[in-house]
Amino acid sequence: MVDDTLEEEIEHTGTVRIAYTGPVIPHWRYELVEGDREIITELVHRANSVIGLLPPTDPQFRRNRDRVQRDADRNGITVEWLGTNLPEDREDGQDREAHAGQT
Repeated sequence: MVDDTLEEEIEHTGTVRIAYTGPVIPHWRYELVEGDREIITELVHRANSVIGLLPPTDPQFRRNRDRVQRDADRNGITVEWLGTNLPEDREDGQDREAHAGQT
């Protein structure tokens, strides 16, 4: 049994959009959507150090993307991933489309 009282509510501090720009380096563009610029800038620097040279087709990318996502979650930052086109991204999109018509 999980004790929910131990989990701390993390306040939303912002949103960043990370977009794949193509096979030519740099592969990624980082855009502040809203929130605390300093915290998001720090996340962007850390994210760029682990995914900056990796295209989404690189086997290491998925693991590093998960690292970036966990880092963002710990800091209350929402990450919008654009253009990664991984199989699970396509499946998630299809699931959202399938459920969109069901209300």
